[in-house]
This record gives sequence, structure tokens and C-alpha cells, in this order.
Amino acid sequence: MGKIKLALLSGGISSEREVSLSGAYQVYDVLDKEKYDITRYDPATDLLQLVKDAESIDAALLILHGPYGEDGTVQGLLELLDIPYQGAGVLGSALAMNKLASKRMYEQAGIPVPAYLDFVKGEKVDIHGCVQTLGLPIVVKPASAGSSVGMTIVKKEKDLEAAIAKAFDQDETILLEEYVKGLELTCAVLGNQDVEALPVIEIIPGEGHEFFDYEAKYVVGRTQEICPARIEDSVRDRVQELAVTAHKSLFLRGYSRSDMILSDQGVVVLETNTIPGMTETSLLPRAAKVGGYAFPELLDRLIELSMEKRRAV
Repeated sequence: MGKIKLALLSGGISSEREVSLSGAYQVYDVLDKEKYDITRYDPATDLLQLVKDAESIDAALLILHGPYGEDGTVQGLLELLDIPYQGAGVLGSALAMNKLASKRMYEQAGIPVPAYLDFVKGEKVDIHGCVQTLGLPIVVKPASAGSSVGMTIVKKEKDLEAAIAKAFDQDETILLEEYVKGLELTCAVLGNQDVEALPVIEIIPGEGHEFFDYEAKYVVGRTQEICPARIEDSVRDRVQELAVTAHKSLFLRGYSRSDMILSDQGVVVLETNTIPGMTETSLLPRAAKVGGYAFPELLDRLIELSMEKRRAV
């Protein structure tokens, strides 16, 4: 068998473009060049070339984050071109990208979530009423941005209006969410039909970071990430169960990573990522390594999972 002709997609036009490009450089470096014939494409500039090359491409590996990469748009194009790709399809990508849609699907599946309110741009927001309903602090976030872009934790009622405006700069729909104080945890899952939960990671944002924000995620040394998490076995089992349930409730495939908070009241799920960060030190590869998958092996597995769909047709 010859080499697998692999399209490596990264960049794009979202606010997370640079993170995408950085991750793709590391992915390219560790992919086995004896196994893969790799061509890189940037959706910001290379979509026409991708269409022209489609018939010769065996699979696509997407290292894209945020809108126009993680939300089903690129996935829809690849479906039309009959190019297998790793991770969620059009429906799952769109659902997971929209935090409001995700929460509604979680609730249908019995997954605990923080209390929340949602608003669309132009709608009148009763600031005092929101505080009465959710208490303080309040987490304000755009519905469809990634990497905590546009997110604010508001501690004083007088600051809520500005935080809402900041979130609306990123999206037409925003969420105001009850702030749940506790331990930040994340759990990835891997597989198509048979889904396995990887070891749970404990996240401790560094000094100066109230939460796992953009800088805490991507600046080396700003955050302590402990895998496996220092939690009771019963809590670990619950987190892994919720990660699998969240994955299935959003109609995902291949892999995903769900972020949660452990408080005195138990575990709540915040969101699910369909294309988690993919550098060797990112959360999913770190959990996969503890679970027995070295970084190159993880990439091989994701590509294998993507190609299962074509073989099954």
C-alpha cells in the first residue's frame, strides 16, 4: 500500500488563526513522512486548490479552531468533496460550537450545567434582573467563540454592561452563566462507535488568571495541568461518564474534550471541544500520552478513525 495522501488544514479566518497555525506546525513535524504524503492548506487562501486536489486526497486532518473551522463549515465542504476527516461532522460541529445549543442538548441528556440566561444582539438586557437571577460573580461569554475569547467574569453589577458589550463584539448571541467555584477538570474521549474516556486532567490557572483564559491556555508556564487529576476514583468515573455522555449527546465522532467544574455540589459540564488543541503539550495529547498513546500514535489513530467512515460506505 502506498502513502496516505493527507490534507493538513490549518489557519483559517477566525480569531484563533495563530493558534491553529502553531499547532499544525507541530503536527506536521511528528507525522510519519513514510506513511503520509502531506499537503498543507489554509482555508483563508487555499480552498480552491483543495477542491481541485480533492480526488487525490485520502483524508484530511483539521487543525482549525473557532468559527469557519470548528463549526461545521469546513466539514460541510469536505463532505461535498467526499474527503474523510477526523472528528465531528457538520451537525455535531455546529452544535458543539454554539454553547447555547450545547447546553440545551446537555439538559436533554440529563447532564448538569450551570444556571444561565441567553440574549441576542439588540435585545434589552435587565442588568439588575440578571444579577438577581444568577447572583455574582456572573460569567459572560459569546455563544460561539472559542478559547475563552470575549469571556469575562463579572464581580460587580456595574461592570456587567461592559462585559455584555465585549461578548457581543464576538457574536450575535451571548450567555450569562452562574459562576461555579471549584476545581477545573477536562476529559477527552476517543473513538467512533466504541468510545473510550482518556485520563482526567486537573487544571490550575496560574497567578493572575481567574479562569483558564486565552493567555492561560497558550502561554507556556501560565497554567499547571495535572494528569491524572488528583480526585477520588468515584469523581473520576463520574467525569469520564459525563464526557462520554456529552460526546454522544452532541452527535460527535472521533474525539472530543469536555470541560467541567467540580464544586461542593458535584460536577457540572461547561462545554465540549470538537477540535481540541493539538500541540504535544496540549490537553488532549497530554491525556492521551498518559492513556498510552504517544503524540504520533494519537494522530495515526485520529486519521484511522476518520477513514473508517469511507471504508464503511
